[in-house]
Amino acid sequence: MKITESVYSSVTIQPDSLYMAYASVGGILDRNLVEEGSVVTKGDPIAQIINSAPALNRDNARLALELAEKNYTGNNAVLKSLREQIDAASMQFRNDSVNYERQKKLWEQGIGSRAEYDNRQLAFELARNNLSLKKSAYAQTENELESLYRQARNNYESARITAGDFVVESKINGTVYALYKEPGEIVTTMEPVASVGSSEKFLVEMLVDEVDIVKITREQKVLISLDAYPGKVFQAEVSKIYPKKDERSQTFTVEALFVNPPPTLYPGLSGEGNIIIDQREDALVIPKEFLSHDSIVETEDGPVTVRTGLQDLDKVEILSGIDAGTVLLKPEK
Repeated sequence: MKITESVYSSVTIQPDSLYMAYASVGGILDRNLVEEGSVVTKGDPIAQIINSAPALNRDNARLALELAEKNYTGNNAVLKSLREQIDAASMQFRNDSVNYERQKKLWEQGIGSRAEYDNRQLAFELARNNLSLKKSAYAQTENELESLYRQARNNYESARITAGDFVVESKINGTVYALYKEPGEIVTTMEPVASVGSSEKFLVEMLVDEVDIVKITREQKVLISLDAYPGKVFQAEVSKIYPKKDERSQTFTVEALFVNPPPTLYPGLSGEGNIIIDQREDALVIPKEFLSHDSIVETEDGPVTVRTGLQDLDKVEILSGIDAGTVLLKPEK
């Protein structure tokens, strides 16, 4: 006799790639740009949100960027003043350098006083240090202005992107299955605006008890019956097993894909599924009610321990212990 062992699960139909669309910024919903059931492509707008603050922030950031750019790349008063100071310090340094070298040569020839030589040397060293300080101040100010310019540019880019995030766009090609906000309602970044999923590809979502999950592997055959299609059975294959257990229901989520899907499907359709674990032809089977303590049957010669194999709801396969000619007695309850 043929016996099939399967794992039962409840079934819910969901679109593939189903996701909740959130707004990147808060505001007021101006209008929904699509209707529930609308087919959209990636990048299509779904909802328009209004909020004046980001636009003002963008304009302020743009003004700050223009000022920072002018200060850094234009004829900035601070840098111009520092350049003029450097030019003056350079002229002073050259002049004091010439006077010092002249006085040094005279001193080496025994001409002039020691005090005059020391004064020329001191003036030369002061001029050199002053020029170095002016150049350092210029470089430091230029670096600061460059940093302010780069920061202003980043702030403006961030503000520009934020101001453009007031349109919620679809991330995939698919169907808008739900709109959660009405015009005039407050939109936050914590609440979804819409749900979008595949228009053609649907998943079979199954909840499998933890005692059975170890029997499930990918590509196993699944027989699906849906309440919307009474009397019909559809075939699917296990495509994904989620490893995290739901602590509330003590179940694992398993997904399957239809081999030949029904002509029309909607999110949330429910039904039942049987995941085929194994099948055996010409198996020796007995009714489960004749088996006690999972491994003992009553025969005319007394209790016998058997080794069992596959099981379904009513029957159990016997691998050894008895044969087809053994007369079984139904155990007393």
